[in-house]
Amino acid sequence: MKKVDIDSIYKILKKHVTNYQLPAVDLVAKTKDPFKVLVATILSARTNDKTTIAAAGRLFSKIHKLNDLKNLSSKKIEKIIYPVSFYRNKAKYLKRLPSEIKIMFNGKIPKDVNGLVKLSGVGRKTANLVSSVAFGKQAICVDTHVHRVMNRIGYVKTKTPFETEMALRKKLPKKYWIHINTLLVRFGQNLCRPISPFCTKCPIKKYCNKIGVKRSR
Repeated sequence: MKKVDIDSIYKILKKHVTNYQLPAVDLVAKTKDPFKVLVATILSARTNDKTTIAAAGRLFSKIHKLNDLKNLSSKKIEKIIYPVSFYRNKAKYLKRLPSEIKIMFNGKIPKDVNGLVKLSGVGRKTANLVSSVAFGKQAICVDTHVHRVMNRIGYVKTKTPFETEMALRKKLPKKYWIHINTLLVRFGQNLCRPISPFCTKCPIKKYCNKIGVKRSR
């Protein structure tokens, strides 16, 4: 089994992924607005970036701060964010945000993962992403891309994204925590795909153990 040199891998991918589109949440993160990052992250679950960006744009043309959600009914939010996946449920989650944040956190969006997961529609993936991207906290967001790539290269051996997060918390140097999601999402969407990854063009192939890869290009 090849040695997985995570320092070299990170350095190579940091340069390589600049050729690819930033994930939707990272684009919203440029606003430096935790509210918009939280909303965009909720919308992005199980939804492609193009759809997420369009839906977030429509919603943010109607609202500008947390309490503005009070002025929209769940049905109205549904119409605005459609066709994101599970748009009906997400509309309900968004509608609840102002009251939940007011009651539990005195009207301020929590910065830490443990606080964020108490909000409707916010799981660990979303909480870690918001905590790291919006507040610069040391958090590791593990989605399907991070889980797949880290197992494929042989850096971890886990069965679920949660297990991967816990393993990375123990093993991955903290200096990489905040940016690892953006890095591996761009890499996983464009090159290290779930089926038939582009191994012949991969810039880190000499470090990769190709675990679970049955067919590549």
